[in-house]
Amino acid sequence: MKGDLSPLPWMREAACRNEDPDLFFPPGESKRGAAQSDEARGVCGVCGVRQPCLELALRTNAEYGIWGGFSPKEVGRIRGPRSRTVRF
Repeated sequence: MKGDLSPLPWMREAACRNEDPDLFFPPGESKRGAAQSDEARGVCGVCGVRQPCLELALRTNAEYGIWGGFSPKEVGRIRGPRSRTVRF
C-alpha cells in the first residue's frame, strides 16, 4: 500500500533502530556534516541488513540521508546504471 509506514521485517534487525533518525540526515557537507555522516556510517558498518536498506533507498529514489552506509551521491551513482536498465 502506497504511503504505508509499517516497518519492513528486516528493519527489526537494523543497527539504527534505536538511534536518533536525525543522525542519518547530516546537515550538508560541512565539517559538522562530515563528522555526522561518519558517525552514521559507523552504525551502518556493524549492521547486518545494509543490503535491504540500500535496496529500499534505490526503490524509493531516496535523495537524502545515509542508507546502507552510502551517501546520497553514492546512492545516485549506484542508481545511475540501474536506471538505464530496460525493464519489461
